[in-house]
Amino acid sequence: MAGGRPTKYKPEFCEIAIECGKQGMGKAEIASRLGVVRETLWDWGNKKPEFSNALKRAYEEGLSWWERKGREATFGGVEGFNSTSYIFQMKNRFKEDWRDKHDHSVEVSGEIEIVIGGEDE
Repeated sequence: MAGGRPTKYKPEFCEIAIECGKQGMGKAEIASRLGVVRETLWDWGNKKPEFSNALKRAYEEGLSWWERKGREATFGGVEGFNSTSYIFQMKNRFKEDWRDKHDHSVEVSGEIEIVIGGEDE
């Protein structure tokens, strides 16, 4: 590696990242377990396709862990379950699947008339 310090990356980090996801861990915990900062995870993911795939799998495993815990808790299987905290976690950790607001895009050709206000104005 010319001009820089050697990477700390090891191929076994892929499996460690996936195992972290299976325990419901997020990005910061995975980085901590590997002894690096989150930015390093992205760097490795950009340079190492196998690590990029492992991070995607870790995300899916984490989502699965959290959803399973929520399902178990719904039926009384998790003592001390806080549904508000759970919903907050899900909406912030897994925005694409859990947020209330969904963005839509529309392609329009031609003119658009925008009317502000109601009939009374």
